[in-house]
Amino acid sequence: MLEVLVRRLDADVPLPAYARPGDAGCDLVTTQDAEVGPGERVVLGTGVSIALPEGYAAFVHPRSGLAARHGVGLVNSPGTVDSGYRGEIMLIVVNHDPSEVLRLRRFDRVAQLVVQRVEQVTWREVDGDLPPSVRGAGRHGSTGISSAGRSTGTGSSEDSTETGSSEEGQTPRVRTP
Repeated sequence: MLEVLVRRLDADVPLPAYARPGDAGCDLVTTQDAEVGPGERVVLGTGVSIALPEGYAAFVHPRSGLAARHGVGLVNSPGTVDSGYRGEIMLIVVNHDPSEVLRLRRFDRVAQLVVQRVEQVTWREVDGDLPPSVRGAGRHGSTGISSAGRSTGTGSSEDSTETGSSEEGQTPRVRTP
């Protein structure tokens, strides 16, 4: 198990913790009460800072229950905490609900922190085309939506997506059922 150094910036804040064995994300709490109106966003502190080892990053994800029940999201989801960052982990919370005010209280679990190994890469520019792949240049929706094998993902009339012009730079049109 990876050991990560953590500092409480608020003496009463609980450390990030896994709710259940095997969970990928540790719960993060807010250190302040907040009311977020429909369509509004707010930046909230978590009361913790961390020191990740080089080669690791932490990613801040929204909690699915808050999203499903209250329309809560994180604006830059997932937020990235680089290994060199030592400041407080902050949450940019948005209320997507069209009519209800989101009320958060101190120590409400608002987000999850997932720590992962990351690779740094060296970019090598190529002249001409990239090597071929099965997907190729297929854009958003290129594989269709059906899991029953009815969607071919080719932009044909059998698909739920319509690619429109295939010229470079064209935005695919999406047909809704």
